[in-house]
Amino acid sequence: MKIGVPKEIKNHEYRVGMVPAGVHAFTSRGHEVLVQKDAGIGSGVDDEQFIEAGARIVGTAEDVYGEADMIVKVKEPLPDEYGLLREDQIIYTYLHLAPDPQQTEALVDSGCVAIAYETIQLPDGSLPLLTPMSEVAGRLSIQQGAHFLEKAQGGRGMLLGGVPGTKPAKVVILGGGVVGTNAAKMAIGLGARVTILDVSLPRLRYLDDIFHGMVTCLAASEYAVREEITDVDVVVGGVLLAGARAPHLITAEMLPTMPAGSVIVDVAIDQGGCVETAHPTTHSDPVYVVDGVIHYCVANMPGAVARTSTFALTNATLPYGLMLADMGYKEALLSDAALLKGLNVIHGKVVCDPVAEALNYECYLPEELLKEA
Repeated sequence: MKIGVPKEIKNHEYRVGMVPAGVHAFTSRGHEVLVQKDAGIGSGVDDEQFIEAGARIVGTAEDVYGEADMIVKVKEPLPDEYGLLREDQIIYTYLHLAPDPQQTEALVDSGCVAIAYETIQLPDGSLPLLTPMSEVAGRLSIQQGAHFLEKAQGGRGMLLGGVPGTKPAKVVILGGGVVGTNAAKMAIGLGARVTILDVSLPRLRYLDDIFHGMVTCLAASEYAVREEITDVDVVVGGVLLAGARAPHLITAEMLPTMPAGSVIVDVAIDQGGCVETAHPTTHSDPVYVVDGVIHYCVANMPGAVARTSTFALTNATLPYGLMLADMGYKEALLSDAALLKGLNVIHGKVVCDPVAEALNYECYLPEELLKEA
């Protein structure tokens, strides 16, 4: 199989879909890997390293998409790439389709086989290809929250940990999953007062146990959210419903109750955001203000720490990528239930329930379509 690795074109996206170790893994099994020129520069990987691992460097995205049977990316295809997608071509990347009707339509129209990292799901409910980027985003959310809390950035002028004789900043984390847990680790380490809200009591018990009482763990409800944000300094939105739009836990009418200069970091923005007033921003223009509250809603947060993110991500994506290449997508998808959950669109049909529900598509059974193909 020919595997294509294009250069990412999203605003300030410096990650790349494969590292030299991945190239070697594919080529040692008899596959060919095409890498677009300078695709890895932002992650500290130059073309020579890819060549030494066995890749062939090609000049343009058109070259990559035109030859490759499977495209391995980091971020979703953008409008400039829609016309490059081909029928029966595997697109293996983060997609986040539920809040993105334009991209979904393009994938449907192309007839491609679109497999989303974020919906590959193990029997225990975990999301192995989303986890590493959730770890990065959770930790980075506190760095960004602390930065924009500075007065020079428009914030309240609070130091997260304070100093003796002053109060530390209050950090409220919505969701106690991978993002929330990693955000809490960073916030505690910087000395902040941390509260986590989650709907799962078993998860709250687990968090209380691992943090040894250093975090206030509260059952999530509208009332609890309203109460906790009245004196907050940083809110981290870490809510996730696999493949579906994130619920709005902070509504527009709640914002005026928050302190002026407080900061919301909505990590859930890829799935539509868990704050009603949130809309995607970019690394070049990361924040905006509504009712005095700073909103940081960068949709590709891990791209800011591209080298760490690239290597962490490709550690997780490589095994499934090799399976797709070695077996072909039909056999691979039918033989692995976790990978099958990653299939979102195939041959013009949507097969992911949350996406179909969010965007009013008919949802088909993927097993039936694969057996017919």
